[in-house]
Amino acid sequence: MIVIYGIKENLSPIKAELSNAIHQSMQTILGMPEDKRAHRFIPLDKSDFYYPSGRSDAYIVIEINMMAGRTVATKKALIKSLFKQIEAQANILPIDIEITIKEQPKHCWGFRGITGDEANNLAYKVNV
Repeated sequence: MIVIYGIKENLSPIKAELSNAIHQSMQTILGMPEDKRAHRFIPLDKSDFYYPSGRSDAYIVIEINMMAGRTVATKKALIKSLFKQIEAQANILPIDIEITIKEQPKHCWGFRGITGDEANNLAYKVNV
């Protein structure tokens, strides 16, 4: 699951472009299927969103929650791909993008009535 935070006046008009850019990177780097898009947008009032100096009101925070298992090289490739795709598709400069990857053990995930470590028929690989 991916959560995207930003100032609502800037975030809301570009949700589709951001979602497409993010999912393109997830597919290219992690091999995620087209139908595994799980994006949550959190538009905030400017008064509720403090961010570092030197950033514009286009500043966004992207939190990627995923099962542990990807290599350092894969995670770095994903981050770099996100910077590139978001700039190309949503016109947000890398200085205005903050990305964090939060990994949890497979047993900490629950979906389709089972835990992640019990799933043996995922349409994508976790250990890449």
